[in-house]
Amino acid sequence: MAQKPESFTSIPDPDRRAVITGIGVVAPGGIGNDTWWSYAKSGQSAIRRISRFDPSQYPVQLAGEVDGFDAGDYIDQRLIVQTDHWTHMALAATQLALDDAKYDPEGKDPYRMSVITASGSGGNEFGQKEIENLWGKGPIFVGAYQSIAWFYAATTGQIAIKYGMKGPCGVICQEGAGGLEALWHSRRNIQRGVDFVVSGGTEAPIGPYALTCQLTNGRLSLEDEPDDAYRPFDERANGYVIGEGGAIVIVEEAGHAKKRTAPQVYAEILGYGATNDAFDPKRVNGDGSQLVRAMKMALERAGVAAGDVDVVFADAAGVPEADRAEAAAINEVFDRDVPVTAPKTMTGRLYGGGAPLDVAAAVFAMRDGVLPPTINVDSPAEGCALNFVTKAQEGPVDTVLLNARGFGGFNSSIVLRKPQ
Repeated sequence: MAQKPESFTSIPDPDRRAVITGIGVVAPGGIGNDTWWSYAKSGQSAIRRISRFDPSQYPVQLAGEVDGFDAGDYIDQRLIVQTDHWTHMALAATQLALDDAKYDPEGKDPYRMSVITASGSGGNEFGQKEIENLWGKGPIFVGAYQSIAWFYAATTGQIAIKYGMKGPCGVICQEGAGGLEALWHSRRNIQRGVDFVVSGGTEAPIGPYALTCQLTNGRLSLEDEPDDAYRPFDERANGYVIGEGGAIVIVEEAGHAKKRTAPQVYAEILGYGATNDAFDPKRVNGDGSQLVRAMKMALERAGVAAGDVDVVFADAAGVPEADRAEAAAINEVFDRDVPVTAPKTMTGRLYGGGAPLDVAAAVFAMRDGVLPPTINVDSPAEGCALNFVTKAQEGPVDTVLLNARGFGGFNSSIVLRKPQ
């Protein structure tokens, strides 16, 4: 039996670099990297009327759904009935990411592999089914798997169990900011002796119970037409649209990737910054000062000047106050017309899966030299003047900064760089 490696330590080794070697996408617009990336470059919206249930009794009618997903294509039936739709998509994305990285965990040291994912809401669909059983039939009809399937850490646990990954594992619960935090924790694991980390995240917030919970934040768009709904930074901004899915990201120690001859190294994780507005449970700090701190912290840790950043992937809240705050923060940090994009305008906000999907877009942009567009920003609102990428744009993409914010005041920024 493999033993915990003596080299694993709580003291980080800065010489151990963390690189991204695999991506697996299950998201609105496509399943699989090539399919989704082609869709993302097209500038088409995947947002439409909710089909997972009848939304007619709810003020919100729209969502970004994953078409054509069949959990049975990736997971055996025994595991399907034990887990939620959110975990099904993550397990599928994990297999796609492992295939992309050409890595088989079988026979590898389990203590040098770990799992760090993000989750904003856990297993909503599974939980609703069991709540209906409880109130409609009685407690004896509640399944035993309810105790674990809804839990935020269920996806991390199921991935770790399936692939035998016994290194330090965890889950990050910071709503939309969690996906970037998960990547930084993955980098910390790499610096402390782990060689291979499954990271990123997915989300499945489309259901009656889940939607009811989300409505309390007051930030969802109530428009009925996709083109009218999610319009971040636009003068017609009126809230955001929810979405499901996301991306799993393989984070690997650079030397380990080189030794095994990984087929590609998409990017290196260079720097990260995290702050909290500590302002109001529901409202955003209007001056964007804490997001400024997060971006500057990420750049400083990365050793990268603001002028070296080729594009900023915006959080793009879709809420006027939050949009103004982010635009002000970007304009303060970057004293030039840096390109800004938000491909999530095509998918909706995926909570814990949103930032990992932005990371997927960023690394594909680096690989191909093409920036994906932002849609539905026709007339920027007052205070939201930025250099938006509104059509797929060719050009060198070497260094990227990504923003992500979470309900409750979380601010995250991360810097990725194309391998030199």
